Amino acid sequence: MSRPGPKIPPLSVTDAQRAVLAGWLRRRTTAQALAQRSRIVLECAEGRSIMEVSRQLRIAPDTVRTWRLRFIERGLDGLCDDPRPGVPRKVTDADVERVIVKTLEETPKNATHWSMKSTAAATGMSQSTISRIWRAFALAPHRSQTIPP
Repeated sequence: MSRPGPKIPPLSVTDAQRAVLAGWLRRRTTAQALAQRSRIVLECAEGRSIMEVSRQLRIAPDTVRTWRLRFIERGLDGLCDDPRPGVPRKVTDADVERVIVKTLEETPKNATHWSMKSTAAATGMSQSTISRIWRAFALAPHRSQTIPP
């Protein structure tokens, strides 16, 4: 005979939350992890036990328990991934904007266009950082159609 587990609070889902969860399930671009978490919450909201949901979705009961509690504590935001540990970004959005504006709207002295080396020297960033920014925004000043005055 099994022992009863800890008492878990009931899961209630509002109509708005249910619509968002169902939308995440229908959308083709939703990450599979988020879709599974949505299924877990919707199944638990129907009144099914943790064991029933784990058997039906073929996942561990601890997984169901985890996402059920996260939804109760944080709502829809609790189903999204938490930020991963690691070193924070060193190049800010303002730095990226500064490089893009300089590349597109200014011309260097004694040259017709910016090179990675000249842009790096003017902004105080490394050439590899400038290269990554240019690649991300498809910038190629050496391939411009017209030469600026």
